Amino acid sequence: MGKERSKRYKADLPKVPQGKVPVGDAVAALKTFKAIKFDMTVNLVLHLGIDPKQADQALRGSISLPHGIGSSKKVIAFCDESEIEKAKAAGAIEAGNDELIKKVQDGWTDFDVAVATPAVMKNVSRLGRVLGPQGKMPSPKAGTVVTDVAQAVREYSAGKIEYRNDAGGNIHVPVGKMSFADEKLVDNINAFVSHIKHIKPSAAKGTYIKNAVLSGAMTPGVQMDVQ
Repeated sequence: MGKERSKRYKADLPKVPQGKVPVGDAVAALKTFKAIKFDMTVNLVLHLGIDPKQADQALRGSISLPHGIGSSKKVIAFCDESEIEKAKAAGAIEAGNDELIKKVQDGWTDFDVAVATPAVMKNVSRLGRVLGPQGKMPSPKAGTVVTDVAQAVREYSAGKIEYRNDAGGNIHVPVGKMSFADEKLVDNINAFVSHIKHIKPSAAKGTYIKNAVLSGAMTPGVQMDVQ
């Protein structure tokens, strides 16, 4: 049985533009929806013409959007003792090596992002079973294994986003808040779409970005023309 939509959501449906519209028009349409009762996160979904089962077509990484995403993240840093103070000064809520690893092994996962330096990854790798299922395991592909731990902590604390395609070839990311000025949302959307175009797998054939949909956390989606 399908999810029952709210009255507000149903009232917004007739306002959804027909077909694909320019990014600016999609943002403007989103701002007209009645479901805006709090500062909702604005989400972007891209449906890509990739084969997710092929390793050379899988997309994963991280990016700082021009205007952030309107929220901060709790970041921890796995690093050598000499870098602990730098990491904490940059905004890490916890930093360290063996003691921090044990704390996480014992069940503490009250953080959003974990970054690690290459030097400690051998020790951190034992946390794969704990952090892997939560999507918090530091990884070079995700951009969370870093040489400059302080810079990484600052970026992720400020809302740097991680992305990876799902089994259907879709990528879901937050691109800001409803309270953002239209032009800031447009900038963030365009920056992310440009990034995804730039990293198009050479093995991907046919139409690359098949569909792009913008929505609030509780609103209908608006299809965009991002070609």
